[in-house]
Amino acid sequence: MFGIVRPCSHRLGEGLKTEWMAHLCGLCLALRSDHGQLARVVTNYDGLIVSVLTEAQTERTPGRRRTAGPCPLRAMRTAPVAKGEGARLAAAVSLVLASAKVRDHVADRDGLLARKPVALAARRVARSWDRAGARTGASLGFDTAVLLDAVDRQGAIEALAGPGTSVLTVTEPTETATAAAFAHTAHLAGKPHNAEPLAEAGRLFGRLAHLLDAVEDREADAASGAWNPLAATGTDLTEARRLADDAVHGIRLALREVDFVDGKLAHVLLAHELSQSVNRSFNTVSCAHPHQGSFGPAGPAFDPERPRPEPRGFFAGCAAFLGLCCTCKLCCADQYEGPWSRKKREGCCTDCDGCDCCDACSCCECCECCECCACVGGASC
Repeated sequence: MFGIVRPCSHRLGEGLKTEWMAHLCGLCLALRSDHGQLARVVTNYDGLIVSVLTEAQTERTPGRRRTAGPCPLRAMRTAPVAKGEGARLAAAVSLVLASAKVRDHVADRDGLLARKPVALAARRVARSWDRAGARTGASLGFDTAVLLDAVDRQGAIEALAGPGTSVLTVTEPTETATAAAFAHTAHLAGKPHNAEPLAEAGRLFGRLAHLLDAVEDREADAASGAWNPLAATGTDLTEARRLADDAVHGIRLALREVDFVDGKLAHVLLAHELSQSVNRSFNTVSCAHPHQGSFGPAGPAFDPERPRPEPRGFFAGCAAFLGLCCTCKLCCADQYEGPWSRKKREGCCTDCDGCDCCDACSCCECCECCECCACVGGASC
């Protein structure tokens, strides 16, 4: 549920870290305000990019932030949080896509969802999230039907996929859904000329998210017999890595065409952190953090010996999420276990002093100058 973009605070620097947290908390509070406390469990790192993109295209005004009260996720501290249409669009998208995930868990009879009463309750939650997301989307001029259509088509496409099918056929519904969400930020910001390049960035972001999820789940899916797009289509890791790298490069090219007012955070998340996400998924990056992997740039492309705990079901994951919130681990722990995936995660406020994986100069490839390096924690080329 937490997404592929999990930035290291060392690479963000203090200013952008504060901005990133403002959008994360803004998404969470938008979900609570419009849809109730339970909806906050669908807060995810990728969803907040919609909020970031909307704000990056609009003029900065004093009213774009409000001070939120103490929260366990912030160690009971107050903080400025993002508000407005970007946060609400992110909330609508997150709700609809989370409802699809719930239905997937029900269909797969995961954990407690194998029991009919629990599955029935989960379906009701999913339907309520669909309706809530549609209401919020409609108030913003965004038709969530494109997201629901993509979800509905996914199952049929997967059923027909087999050896020789392009894995990009399988990723297409995800690409279409994210392209629509990214493009709509341009309309919310009053810059419709940005819609086309943002749609392209969104399409490639969706492709990348689908591919990386398949790579990370490959061994666990093989062990459990679950469907995996790489295994089903016969796509090896070398080809998956090529497609992932091409998607990152394409996103960088698309961002060049976007008319941003202040695109620094969007640039760091989509041009820099996505590269780190690819490296992390393929285990080809190392960091000074002692809890991170030791694979360097020349290390193995995939570690088949890494243990993969069984994912939790939806409701068990919700309980784990609440536990992480109440103990502040989600925010402050060096490392914690993802509530649903059970993959190792970093607390979003942990420091990464001395991180050797910043790759600061890679930004020159997409900016054609070294000035952008100032947006990566003050690093210099």
